[in-house]
This record gives sequence, C-alpha cells and structure tokens, in this order.
Amino acid sequence: MEVFRITKEKFSHNLYASGFGSRWNSEGNFVIYSASSRSLAALENIVHLGTLDIINYFRVMVIYIPDNLPILRINEINLPEEWYLKGEKGYEICRQIGDVWYKNKETAILQVPSVIVKNEFNFIINTKHPDYKKVKLINTESFFFDYRIKKSNLI
Repeated sequence: MEVFRITKEKFSHNLYASGFGSRWNSEGNFVIYSASSRSLAALENIVHLGTLDIINYFRVMVIYIPDNLPILRINEINLPEEWYLKGEKGYEICRQIGDVWYKNKETAILQVPSVIVKNEFNFIINTKHPDYKKVKLINTESFFFDYRIKKSNLI
C-alpha cells in the first residue's frame, strides 16, 4: 500500500517524526502522519497550517507500507460522537486512543478516519515499533499548492 505525506522540501528526504502532539498523539510520541491520497494529504496541510505560503516548495512523500504489515483500524462508528471536534475535547478523545496504541506498540500502523473528508483515512506510523523498519520512503514528487487556493480565502 502507498500512502502520502506533503511537507516542505527540507523535510522530505526521510521519514522524520518531530514528536509534536497532534490529534492522534501527545507531545513526545514520535509518529508520522500520512494520508490515503495526495488530495487528502493536501487538504490536511491546508487545514492544519492555516496560513499557507504557497510560494514555498513542497514535496509529496510516497511511503510504502507492506501489504502484510498489520494495521489497527479505528472505525468511526466506534468513536464517541465528539471525536471530530476541534480543540481539546476532540483531541483528548483521539489522543487517548493513539497514545495507548503508541505505548503498547500494537502495530506499526494506525488507520484513523479523516475529520476533513468522511470515508477517507489517515495512516499514522509509529517510528518506535519494531516493524517501522519495513516502512519505506520510495519516492518524492514535486508539489505546489494552486495559487487559487490562497486567492479563494480558504487559507
């Protein structure tokens, strides 16, 4: 399976995990967020960066996850109703799930529902799991945000 991550060019040369906290991980948990498609990865950037300097040079990271690698799949139906909320309440629900997964090293990959696009998924990669070494960065591709995104006041 291939998953995608869009990042600034300077961070695109290896599978780097900053340890910053986000929706599915607390600060200090070294995970890599990726998406099931390039377009979802682009939307994730727009939503999370808020103000996006579309002049910056971005790259799409194409990441290979072996098909036989176990994946823990979080089903939206099994999540509390408030899981998708912005802010502490929604993040707290998701972080509890993600932090347990990370700490217990259940799998190297956690599939979670996208908040942005219903029925699409993000894949979180646990860089501290023994199977992480099987996940490979196989390619990077040029990527530019279309100038009309900024023009439309989306960002």
